[in-house]
Amino acid sequence: MLSTMKNAFKVKDIRNKILFTLGVLIVFRLGAFITVPGINANALQSVASSGLVSILNTFSGGGLTNYSLFAMGVSPYITAQIVVQLLQMDIVPRFVEWSKQGEVGRKKLNQVTRVLTVFLAFIQSIGITAGFNALSSLNLVQNPGPSTYISIGLILTGGSMLTTWMGDMITDRGIGQGVSMIIFAGIIARIPVGIQQIYKEYFVGDSNSQLWQSIAFVVALFIVILIIVTFVTWVQQAERRIPIQYTKRVSGSSSNSYLPLKVNVAGVIPVIFASSFISTPQTILMAFAKNHSGDTWYQVMSNVFNMQTVYGATLYTLLIILFTFFYAFVQVNPEKLSENLQKQGSYIPAVWPGHETQSYVSSLLMRLSAVGAIFLGVVALIPLIAQNVWNLDESIGLGGTSLLIVVGVAIETIRQIKGLMMKREYVGFIKDSRPDKL
Repeated sequence: MLSTMKNAFKVKDIRNKILFTLGVLIVFRLGAFITVPGINANALQSVASSGLVSILNTFSGGGLTNYSLFAMGVSPYITAQIVVQLLQMDIVPRFVEWSKQGEVGRKKLNQVTRVLTVFLAFIQSIGITAGFNALSSLNLVQNPGPSTYISIGLILTGGSMLTTWMGDMITDRGIGQGVSMIIFAGIIARIPVGIQQIYKEYFVGDSNSQLWQSIAFVVALFIVILIIVTFVTWVQQAERRIPIQYTKRVSGSSSNSYLPLKVNVAGVIPVIFASSFISTPQTILMAFAKNHSGDTWYQVMSNVFNMQTVYGATLYTLLIILFTFFYAFVQVNPEKLSENLQKQGSYIPAVWPGHETQSYVSSLLMRLSAVGAIFLGVVALIPLIAQNVWNLDESIGLGGTSLLIVVGVAIETIRQIKGLMMKREYVGFIKDSRPDKL
């Protein structure tokens, strides 16, 4: 990876993309420290490791702890994406029609997603502000009132849309998928804070015997993390190669090839979707905390959408599994894949072109997604179980989610850089092979 980055910086175009991405991420990190006017900046420090705050901090890079301009992060945009993609599954005919119109339809769907993002961001902003302020010990809002909540909601909504726009800029002009890079940067930026928390909890004020126990625990934790990172990296790079044959041999090329399908086709998107999806109801429920916290329906909903409970962890795992299957078929559309193979004059050996190829690819995707779903669910669930068994800090319970996102985004980014470098080598070879260059 280090050699890839070193070689990438030698290429001007790739270097400019990397520097542009770093510049946008620096702006995002600076915005995460600008507190919204009318907010007590230190109010959330006491609950910084609680479930909802930890989830939203994952999407805002610690912005919620400071209640900054980017406190909502890209969470509303991700939720809007989920809703729009679900509505394309023969629920809203117009959305289904747009999904088949190529680039024109994609732009229309993106516009709908943006509008829905604004609505969700505004509702979530007011809900979470009113909910945290309802906790008497916090005193989050200095001068609570309708006009104050609306102004805070508008500011946080603008910050969320600005964050989404910066993600789009990274996708268009930088390196990696923009929204994923924003989340990746936020998680990486919080690593020093996590190390500081571990130091305070396990090393400050310990006696000699307790100190050695703390050292043993931290070393064991580091080894476990290293093993999980290795395992995650191995699975994320694993792929199933489907043999492809061409009816017409192209001059200078082999008639045999293969179609690579990753074991975890959906990548880390299901984890991001599930985390965002489960945090949205929690945010809305906070608006009812002051008047309905003792009601049965409120307590039931709070347990269901809290990942620190058995019900919440189960729902979280089920959402990851469902989104894994869903997004795998979004990434690899068997119908379009079958059509493209026919247009290229290629086929899968022992499989008839057309509908049979589509059925074969769909069946293969289901089997691969089953493995990928179990893998993502287990890695995300193990830290939550460990947190409840050994009474660890709540932020450690979300470590599996953060780890999956960091490793997945890092692998995809390095793969994209390698692809750009390989593309440049091919272009350079073609230019140097022109008759006027010989």
